[in-house]
Amino acid sequence: MENYKCPICGNTDIHSIGILNGKPYCRKCISFRGEKVQSIFLHPKEANINLGYSLSNEQTDLSNRLIENYKLGIDCLVNAVCGSGKTEICLGLIQYCIQAGLKVGFAVPRRSVCYELYARFKNIFKNNCVVAVFGGHHNKLIGDIVCLTTHQLFRYNGYFDLLIMDEIDAFPFKGNQVLQKMFENSVRGHYVLLSATPSKELIQEFQKPGKEVLSLFARFHHHELPVPTVKVGNYLKLYYILIKQVRQFIKQNKQIFIFVPTIDESIKTAKLLNVFFHKGTYINSKSPNREELIDYFRDKKMMYLVTTAVLERGITVKDLQVIVFKADHPIYDDASLIQIAGRAGRKKDAPEGEVIFIGETKTEYMERAISEINAANEKLQNMLQGNQNI
Repeated sequence: MENYKCPICGNTDIHSIGILNGKPYCRKCISFRGEKVQSIFLHPKEANINLGYSLSNEQTDLSNRLIENYKLGIDCLVNAVCGSGKTEICLGLIQYCIQAGLKVGFAVPRRSVCYELYARFKNIFKNNCVVAVFGGHHNKLIGDIVCLTTHQLFRYNGYFDLLIMDEIDAFPFKGNQVLQKMFENSVRGHYVLLSATPSKELIQEFQKPGKEVLSLFARFHHHELPVPTVKVGNYLKLYYILIKQVRQFIKQNKQIFIFVPTIDESIKTAKLLNVFFHKGTYINSKSPNREELIDYFRDKKMMYLVTTAVLERGITVKDLQVIVFKADHPIYDDASLIQIAGRAGRKKDAPEGEVIFIGETKTEYMERAISEINAANEKLQNMLQGNQNI
């Protein structure tokens, strides 16, 4: 009992270990039970990338460096701004691994993002087997590319030759020692981490031998990131500001994501807006039809979605405007505000977009987010200026 180490999460805390039928078990990861994948041999296969557009010079450079680093056994952290095409940067490495008969996984914390990723990879790698593994969807566990949530990594102990992990700073992966240990256990070969807002500690970790930070501060269309504006007022004035701003965007025929801090707030705010505007609703983690609502929104059957953090990442909508309502709520730190702001201006044919923080006060996190976005834009301009001087 004292020397017991959980084979799933590595837990050795005696207070989190129980006894059942005379055998020890771990309480920390007791929910992670189910079919596990046995290591198998995959034959090398042809893998063609069907993207429909070319990578930028910066993306191509990082793509090549990922492949070379993988061959050299170097794990990478890709620090790239929102909308810079982190997934596209990884396509060449995925292609290389499939053609070499290596096992490839792409993990994200949230199931909605996992499904979107799965759909994208099915279109990009049309002739390869792409599988999606998340809660309630794990009938098929093996493919040329396995798109999975971090909660499903327990099935793949010592399995992946290449594991790519996006949104490493997102809930529920961030700060979860059980999920982080399962990530480590599932890697047989090497890994790539992707983030637009990595911590200083993580960057320092990847500056050690055998690891490397690859940075990209330019979106593929070379337009600057939208810089948020802040609007403040007392509690009642907040709603007046919100209604006025939504009316302005709808008059311009522009769709809007309105982020709010809680599930209750999403329902309450949507009901209020529905009094003034049609063609809008709310979406949160308890919404049973999230994928359907997002499809309706993309088809412009709705003009606004009041949303919690479930749409903070992994969603791209053309010509989107973004409002963070009650942006001074403690749930919003600078990293989450940067991610939310990154929903705007992601498309080449619609690179502009407004981002508005509405709150009773302007917080330090708002100021940090704006400062970091301005810094990224300055680095972009320096890069573009440097290219002109070559």
